[in-house]
Amino acid sequence: MKKKLLFFTLACSVGTAFIAHGQQSSYVSILPGDDGAAIIRKAANVRPTERQLRWQELEVTGFLHFGMNTFTEREWGDGKESPSLFNPTELDATQWVRAAKAGGIKQLILTAKHHDGFCLWPSKYTDHSVKNSPWKNGKGDVVKEVADACHQAGMGFGVYLSPWDRNAPMYGTDAYNDYFVNQLTELLTNYGRIDEVWFDGANGEGPNGKKQVYDFQRWYSLIRKLQPGAVIAVMGPDVRWVGTESGYGRSTEWSVVPANNLDQNAVAALSQKELLIKPSGYGNGEDMGSRDALYKANSLVWYPAETDVSIRPGWFYHKQEDDKVKSPEKLLDIYFNSVGKNGVLLLNIPPDKRGLIAESDVKNLTAWKNSIDHIFSENFISKAKITASSGKNTKGLADANTNTYWTTKDKDSTATIEIDLGATKTFNVCRLQEYIKKGQRVENFVLEYKAGNDWKEATNGTTIGYKRMLTFPDVSAQFIRLRITSSRMEPMISEMGIFMQQK
Repeated sequence: MKKKLLFFTLACSVGTAFIAHGQQSSYVSILPGDDGAAIIRKAANVRPTERQLRWQELEVTGFLHFGMNTFTEREWGDGKESPSLFNPTELDATQWVRAAKAGGIKQLILTAKHHDGFCLWPSKYTDHSVKNSPWKNGKGDVVKEVADACHQAGMGFGVYLSPWDRNAPMYGTDAYNDYFVNQLTELLTNYGRIDEVWFDGANGEGPNGKKQVYDFQRWYSLIRKLQPGAVIAVMGPDVRWVGTESGYGRSTEWSVVPANNLDQNAVAALSQKELLIKPSGYGNGEDMGSRDALYKANSLVWYPAETDVSIRPGWFYHKQEDDKVKSPEKLLDIYFNSVGKNGVLLLNIPPDKRGLIAESDVKNLTAWKNSIDHIFSENFISKAKITASSGKNTKGLADANTNTYWTTKDKDSTATIEIDLGATKTFNVCRLQEYIKKGQRVENFVLEYKAGNDWKEATNGTTIGYKRMLTFPDVSAQFIRLRITSSRMEPMISEMGIFMQQK
């Protein structure tokens, strides 16, 4: 027992040492002797891996739900569909990428295989695939066409491979994990760079009446080996689901959360070099990373939220939903409440039976992106005079460079930033960003404006993280200030912006 305790203490100390020396520290153990202050310091220093940071900076990604369900008018297939049904005679992956780019989407994830088991590539391990469809006389490969179109356009590319397979006869047995690994290997080796691998937790009974036990760690290890730059999302260790498919995130969203299911010995013994365990226990409740939650944790991990929603009521294309495409105004509201709440928006844009993104979807995507560009075209503080009660490098607040940042002196965890706009401006949007390369720290802030001799509140918030955007009724003022009233250590703000959204 003493040997076990000694190993545990030494192993956990590795994580502490890594944070102390500023090394990669997306995971840290809480030691038995850590008090509340020590836990909060550790939380303030947990930071994203390179792959997580790249993913966060995308801000808006896209899902392409396309496959057998597109032709059967279903959302979930049963695996009994004939491959002869699949025939998108006008399929144009470059049009998908153009439509995505028109909406500001920077990465696309394709449903390479949904629950029906139909593969959009000519897999060697099943006949239930495009190779037995009339499309291109069985010589087509949707995955290749989309991957090539993304790579040529400089857009990220990811794959969704459903763990649940209602067509595979070995589903529900150990042999299925071998089958899954074989298909995953095909996707990770034949299509160039893969930037995201997306799993959900869908699970059902196999032909033997048993539910499949997924070998996730084996899958994770394979992805790390074959595509080390790819984030593993939702049922994975890099990115978690926000908990709702509405497109709306939490008002308080921490990227640093408890990871109580992780084996500290196993992870710390690897010197924090890799995390191949999915933290668990996250739903759609409010505030996953509050101080109270951290105090009860045995370990902490950087585990940011992906906020998903479809541009249509369904995830696959249905013609009867052509008049139910989300409006540019609705998409803008979703943007403010996903990207603007420290999340990455995953917006589904399903191709139709022709193999094209519908005209109505393209139109609304384009108008949405134009609205975003218009709102953020002029930052009123880009040429303003900025001073801070305690801080250094105020120029870093409005230089449009997220690699520079303002922070306080003497490790102050509160501060006031005052801004003279030079003249009275009317505004109703505030945008803030933390320098998350060194962690997420701000717990509470308030934006105020001067009216006569009094300071009045325009808006307030809790967490900032990678990006926080707030809208509020029109304010006209020359002098404004941002008060950071609570932070886990000295705050580091990389960007601040004040804008006007025309109604």
